[in-house]
Amino acid sequence: MATVPAYSITTDAVAKEAERAGGDWHAIDVSNVLALDELELREMGPGDVRLKILAVSCEHNIDHAATADTINIAEARGGRMFPGNSATGEVLEVGANVTKFKPGDIVITHCNGDPDRFGFPLKIWAYDQPDSTGWYSKEAVVGDWQLIKAPLDCGLNLWEIAALPLRAPTAYHMWRRALGIYRVKVPRENQAVLNVMGFGGGVSELFLMNAIAEGHNAYFCSGSPERRKALEKLGITGIDQKAFNRFASKDDVKAFSKECKQLTDGEGMHIVCDMLRGPVFPAGFAVAARQGVNVSSGWQLSQVIDYNTTIASVKQVTLDHTHYETLVGCDAATELYGSVYKPTIHHEIYKWEDLPRAHHEMHENTQTGIPIAQVADELPEAVRDLIP
Repeated sequence: MATVPAYSITTDAVAKEAERAGGDWHAIDVSNVLALDELELREMGPGDVRLKILAVSCEHNIDHAATADTINIAEARGGRMFPGNSATGEVLEVGANVTKFKPGDIVITHCNGDPDRFGFPLKIWAYDQPDSTGWYSKEAVVGDWQLIKAPLDCGLNLWEIAALPLRAPTAYHMWRRALGIYRVKVPRENQAVLNVMGFGGGVSELFLMNAIAEGHNAYFCSGSPERRKALEKLGITGIDQKAFNRFASKDDVKAFSKECKQLTDGEGMHIVCDMLRGPVFPAGFAVAARQGVNVSSGWQLSQVIDYNTTIASVKQVTLDHTHYETLVGCDAATELYGSVYKPTIHHEIYKWEDLPRAHHEMHENTQTGIPIAQVADELPEAVRDLIP
């Protein structure tokens, strides 16, 4: 069996860094946990594809694995895991039964690891799916069902395409659920244009791109002026999260709620995409309009949240917690690359050896957009025209 360079997270590294940080989540340096390792590729089966990984994006689930802020997933996976849920790759070899792909094709991955009978995942590939290995590696062997042909003619560059394989299906899933739930309560003829708000991250900005593409009002609450400026060019109104001290107190939440009411002529937000941790949940809950929907796909620092159920009942607010898209939904989300989804990319494209630093900077929340790393030393001719 071949072995390739790959990044891993071990329980020993998690414990050592937690001890160094004195148990302070904010003081953890993720670059001390995500370490270069060797991955043994499994033997190719008839339905498998061997990939050369070209580029990957940084995902927050690596941060959760490295900090063990909800569960110690490395421990649950037997003490070592190989992360990386999102990649763009070149097909090197296909199994005897594979007809969808051929060597030389450029593909993207998804991370639906264990679909239930409705197609939604019970487990996520390269996270809690047993025996799954991720794509923070030079090469990978995966089943052909985990791959989608990259839409190279969609108008996005290579780094923008690499930003979307995990985020786009998540945003697509959250948007169709949130809108569907709201329309059960309020039909279009009663409220055609909705106020939609998202907090801070890459999934939220894509979620808002769905909203703006369908004619709704969209608001992006972020502490990053670069990201707000990028989305304002698309007609999405920016709200500076730092102006409200990241909702550190009840007074900050009240001030934020007042600001949102002023922006929406007293109506509030009909749909809220809540993607950050801690105090952002109360802020999103506070600005919900009557019949509002608060949809979330992010892990909280705790697995338990508190809210006033009386207020939720009186306002008819619905909270919806999602996970990830179906296989068919992943394909549908990919169709929107370039036309709806135009992601904001961090100004530095990281090198392979800088992936740990990229994740530390994501943990520190200092990046200007979605962080991307080039994995392959040399990129194939098929994508060279897509490099800005």
